[in-house]
Amino acid sequence: MPKRAPDPAQVRADLLAVADWVRDPEGHERPARPLLAAAVRSSLRTLEHTAPGHSVEVRVPPFGAVQCVEGPRHTRGTPPNVVETDAATWLGLALGVLTWDAAADRVSASGHRATEISRWLPVVDVHRTCENG
Repeated sequence: MPKRAPDPAQVRADLLAVADWVRDPEGHERPARPLLAAAVRSSLRTLEHTAPGHSVEVRVPPFGAVQCVEGPRHTRGTPPNVVETDAATWLGLALGVLTWDAAADRVSASGHRATEISRWLPVVDVHRTCENG
């Protein structure tokens, strides 16, 4: 488990700062790299905290990677269960703009446990956030 839980308000702010672009990349300018990095990293840390463990590695290059999901701990070499995707796809999943199934062609998921991370998505549901203010 991470040393300290991410601040939910900060995670929400990081993700909402890029949400318009994630929802409509053609209609909005790509966020600055520091905003993308903050959104990816805080959402990955949240996943790491809400799905503690070391059996699945989630990678969003070049911004970060975490290990999560209870199960056998991976210690050397390439992990047997890996999820890797680009920042835009990860942020779509983290915000609930994309479902796991809809993103399947943009996510590399290897290993029989890799898809288990979908249970903890979205990190912040942008639809619920918008409806609730």
